[in-house]
Amino acid sequence: MNITFRQLRLFLALAETGSVSRAAQACHVTQPTASMQLREITESVGVPLYEVVSRRVHLTDAGHDLARTARAIGDEWSAFEQRIDATRGFTRGRLRVAVVSTAKYFVPRLLGSFCARYPEIDIALEVLNRDGVVQRLRENQDDLYIMSMPPADIDLEDAVFMPNPLVVIAGQAHPLVRRRRIPLEALAGQRFILRERGSGTRMAVDAFFKRLKFRPDLRLELGSNEAIKEAVAGGMGLSIVSSHALHGQLAEHGVAVLDVIGFPIESRWHVVRRKGKQPSPIAAVFRQHLMDEAGHWAGQARPGRAAAAPKSGATAAAARRRSRPRSA
Repeated sequence: MNITFRQLRLFLALAETGSVSRAAQACHVTQPTASMQLREITESVGVPLYEVVSRRVHLTDAGHDLARTARAIGDEWSAFEQRIDATRGFTRGRLRVAVVSTAKYFVPRLLGSFCARYPEIDIALEVLNRDGVVQRLRENQDDLYIMSMPPADIDLEDAVFMPNPLVVIAGQAHPLVRRRRIPLEALAGQRFILRERGSGTRMAVDAFFKRLKFRPDLRLELGSNEAIKEAVAGGMGLSIVSSHALHGQLAEHGVAVLDVIGFPIESRWHVVRRKGKQPSPIAAVFRQHLMDEAGHWAGQARPGRAAAAPKSGATAAAARRRSRPRSA
């Protein structure tokens, strides 16, 4: 086979965007040039690598294999460039981070302070539900991943860096808001709105209820903390969310934290990567940044504490400029 490094980058862009035109844009070539290069790659490999269905590119098994190979080669080259820059006193390059949606309440600020310290580093931030982050982890698409419930079936380098307390919330007009030391049994007659199955929050809540043999009256499952807060504020029921989703406040966005015995559920934020994956210098620096900043953030998720503000306007601007979330 005779495939150039540029062609590998083009094919990887095709795999990541699902579109020849977007892959061409990402690689700064014309669409006809991209189409020609992709045909040459396919001819060189000798088997079909992708097919187009309803204007969307779908990789074959061989195509997925080539994309993984291209990504591994690209990662190795990027790490080499970063090591050379480090020997010359530079800290620059690209950091790819995937986080679960609840982490969007604090990760951009941590990225902002990181970018303020290392302005030559570009950040690609993916904000997805847990299944999406786990899928990217399986495919080794990013440098680091932040979630509360890492998968048990993948060998990981795993570090806990911050607490993630889960609290019971109700609409601010709910009669339980005025009560103190509410026993869990008092919630038996209440309707619940919970995160979707498979989310880290839902997994922790289900395990907690199972341990106490409590069966919530489930009214609705939603895939967004914002949608849950709106539903709870509208009087549809109670919910259990990360305190980060409330910005550390006892009352926020029409909802209030209930003083329920046994809560908050103690969960943790993890930063992980595939075991055996050699971290790039930038990934290692950012991981250390998370661990260093954890002490400042440890109390911010506790209800009643105000969330930390960005250290400066420049820090916030850096976070907005460099992080590019795909979904919430």
